[in-house]
Amino acid sequence: RFFIIKESFLLYYSESEKKNFESNKYFNIHPKGVIPLGGCLVEAREEPSMPYAMKISHQDFHGNILLAAESEFEQTQWLEMLQESGKVTWKNAQLGEAMIKSLEAQGLQLAKEKQEYLDKLMEETEELCLQREQREELERLNQVLEAEKQQFEEVVQELKMEQEQIKRELELTARCLKGVEQEKKELRHLTESLQQTLEELSIEKKKTLAMLEENENQLQTLANQSEQPPPSGGLHSNLRQIEEKMQQLLEEKLLAEKRMKENEERSRALEEEREFYSTQSQALQNSLQELTAEKQQAERELKVLARPCGQLPGFAHSLLHPLP
Repeated sequence: RFFIIKESFLLYYSESEKKNFESNKYFNIHPKGVIPLGGCLVEAREEPSMPYAMKISHQDFHGNILLAAESEFEQTQWLEMLQESGKVTWKNAQLGEAMIKSLEAQGLQLAKEKQEYLDKLMEETEELCLQREQREELERLNQVLEAEKQQFEEVVQELKMEQEQIKRELELTARCLKGVEQEKKELRHLTESLQQTLEELSIEKKKTLAMLEENENQLQTLANQSEQPPPSGGLHSNLRQIEEKMQQLLEEKLLAEKRMKENEERSRALEEEREFYSTQSQALQNSLQELTAEKQQAERELKVLARPCGQLPGFAHSLLHPLP
């Protein structure tokens, strides 16, 4: 016989049908017999006259069906195809259709979820691109702030050095001013001493002049009486020495007063210089505080702006590794 498997049925014809099937490539819908294979047990069997036999059995059959192939290779192929066709039952078809519908529904759900994930991924990608641009801008701003910070540090260092220089000059000015005050004190004391000496010499000069006047009166009296006058050269000598000493003291006093005036001018100049240096030092201190405050503000802004960028959420990672 000539056999054809059609889904879960085994159709058999006369041997002449084989030539028609090979030439026309379609099978006759009126076979000699039909064997339903759904739920059948197909197994190999050896018979004395049929070494490559196959037994088809089912609980609803009245007996068994025994077929035979021409070779072991054909027997193996027919066994495999008959067993596979036995699985094609209405129940399995319904189950398969239900599974197909379920898989289609799952596929639609997965496609919908995938589209949602893709949309979210696009949003996250745009956000990450924006964050990357912000990070690049922050890096550029960070470089600018670092450069400004470096400039601030250099300016602060220069201001500190200038402040130290002004401090040293202030100390030097204070020492000079102290020396001038000491010299002024000494000159004042010297002037007072010279003034006292001049007063004493003036008194002594008055006494000497009085004595000279008295001697002159005596000389006049003696001249009238034609007597020998007493010598008065010593008084004139003393008077001359007193006048010379007074002249010398006056010169020293004028010199001391001149030096006192110079010291006062120098003291005034030093005081003005000290006030200038104090004002300059205060201005430098204020500038240093302002620069320090600006530096701290810049560092705080840099810390506030330099925030870590976001990461891909879990659903984006699931798209990178989708379900099978």
